[in-house]
Amino acid sequence: MSEKIDDKTRTELEAAAFRGLVEHLQKRTDVQNIDIMNLAGFCRNCLSKWYRAAAEDRGIDMTYDAAREIVYGMPYDDWKAAHQTGASDEQKKLFEDSKPLHADISGHSK
Repeated sequence: MSEKIDDKTRTELEAAAFRGLVEHLQKRTDVQNIDIMNLAGFCRNCLSKWYRAAAEDRGIDMTYDAAREIVYGMPYDDWKAAHQTGASDEQKKLFEDSKPLHADISGHSK
């Protein structure tokens, strides 16, 4: 990086990257959370938890469901009904095997 980025610009860039990630995940409804979790150690639900935690750090009262609606682009139950499929035994085993690598915020890494 050739020039130092000020905090305001850094925050704006990070926000734009977050919006891009959320938009991509909203488009890729074919990709299941368990697949993302197994590969990357986080999923849409983790991203929602990070969003909610950031809001609460700033004194903003936000429910987990409200944060998930921001990430999913619709109420979570609607997304599940339209896009979620059952996990295979192989996916479930990989999920259990990869728990030590899951994001701390997921609640699965313990």
